[in-house]
Amino acid sequence: MDAALVTVEVHLANGLPNFTIVGLPEAEVKESKDRVRAALQNCQFEFPARRITVNLAPADLPKESGRFDLPIALGILAASGQIPADKLAEYEYAGELALTGELRAIRGALAMTYRAANCGRAFILPAVNAQEAALVEDAVVYPAQSLLQVAAHLAGRDALTRHIPNLQAIEPHYADMREVKGQSQSKRALEIAAAGGHSVLMSGPPGTGKSMLAARFPGILPQMTQVEALESAAMQSLGGMFEVENWKRRPYRAPHHTASAVALVGGGCKLQRNLRPNTINCECTSIFATEICPKQRLSQ
Repeated sequence: MDAALVTVEVHLANGLPNFTIVGLPEAEVKESKDRVRAALQNCQFEFPARRITVNLAPADLPKESGRFDLPIALGILAASGQIPADKLAEYEYAGELALTGELRAIRGALAMTYRAANCGRAFILPAVNAQEAALVEDAVVYPAQSLLQVAAHLAGRDALTRHIPNLQAIEPHYADMREVKGQSQSKRALEIAAAGGHSVLMSGPPGTGKSMLAARFPGILPQMTQVEALESAAMQSLGGMFEVENWKRRPYRAPHHTASAVALVGGGCKLQRNLRPNTINCECTSIFATEICPKQRLSQ
């Protein structure tokens, strides 16, 4: 949820043409070499036929996803003198490149924008993520459709337009507690928990109204503060589940009673180092269940 600052360094040297990315890149980051090469060529830029070394600092932090495509491409253009490098430090960049040079959506835009705003820099990112990123107060967000637009902005030829958030004040709709008939003792317990910020554990046989009461619990909670809304939205953004329409809406989840612990909290493949919330799939669920439950291991 806390976006770490990653510095992209590009070095061009003489020798046989080669493209190397260092700094603990995952497989999707290593594959950015082909995406960046095709995007630069299709945008009519010259791809340097030299030894290219890209360093993603800090070196001990694992890097994942395709969000580094845009800064890597800009670093190559600046190192080869095709765009000026004097304005690069004024912005932060993130975006996945298509082979045509268009920018595709990324995950975690909200957390990255929050970090960029605190550092006093503007943020250039794909236009699809602009509305989400602009939820951060005082953030300067420049949406771009393609690599050409970003290069033209840095060169001073065609400046990008700052995104102005257009959020309509929509009152979140929750299930009404008044629809519950009876259950006075349980409703009283929920009211005390909502007023004092306590946790609640409801236990009982099926059909007694536990899920019905839990679904109406967010409706009696106070409105989310800006900090709470950012934390909740950042968590959903990491899992790719955030929608702007749910801004400042209390999240409610109703997992099936057979869901495993890993499916509840999130995870990924057992070889993956950067686990994400609520991104577990069926194959990985069986892997984790096999490691946790000895009975299931014997049955398999």
